[in-house]
Amino acid sequence: MQTNRTAAGCDTGRLSHGQLLELKRWNTPTIYNGWEQITRRDRTCDGFNLEETRDFMPQMGVMVGYAVTVVIEPSNSEHPKKHPGGWSEYRRYVASRPGPKIVVVQDLDKPRTIGSFWGEVNANTHRALGCVGTITDGAIRDVCEMTNAGFKALAHRMCVGHAWSWPVRWDCSVEVFGQRIEPGQLIHADQHGFLAMMLDEEAHILEAARFMDSNECNTIICAARDCAGKSGEDLLRQMDEAGTNFRQAAKARFGGASEQGI
Repeated sequence: MQTNRTAAGCDTGRLSHGQLLELKRWNTPTIYNGWEQITRRDRTCDGFNLEETRDFMPQMGVMVGYAVTVVIEPSNSEHPKKHPGGWSEYRRYVASRPGPKIVVVQDLDKPRTIGSFWGEVNANTHRALGCVGTITDGAIRDVCEMTNAGFKALAHRMCVGHAWSWPVRWDCSVEVFGQRIEPGQLIHADQHGFLAMMLDEEAHILEAARFMDSNECNTIICAARDCAGKSGEDLLRQMDEAGTNFRQAAKARFGGASEQGI
């Protein structure tokens, strides 16, 4: 497997840029189908958003990148006074991390969202620093301008102003949409939501997603499409057989972890 290298030149064992581009060929539910076969976490509550996200640029498709994290509190005017160099220091943090990057923003004002960390300026700034988009449980604004910058956003809502948006702390654990995200996690996100992977999952996710996508096409989807001229009973029997074949193929490839009900 190809690997990336950190700025310091150390082998990270992470996916290559080409492999990340391959992950972008599937939607996030398809990646989840592979992830649930290889994860040791709870498939009902770990890794993905538990609250509704809104994709404000669905036409941009999937975004894949490594999490850089920041906490904000736009309602609090004290942050710029206490830490006047916050923006510069935060940008240096973002620039120091390998990309592609997704900025994960926790808004401490939630659910009373009053100001946006994002807009035309910040989207262009972060795009220049190697970021492809953001996941924020706060607000965004300048949606057309952000789209023009090539910067995708999953957010809680839109708003008009930025209030006292300021980096409060960064490179830390954050909680967004009911899920805890750590810096450096690989994230796959689209209009359905996001999936944040652990390092051991990342190493196997591409192969697992490929297998499960092919497994569906060769069994259950094929059976559902091959229905011309068949009686209802024959079609139901065909679907039962396809479901069995699907489960057996997944179990043979991944072991006892595969119990998907099809």
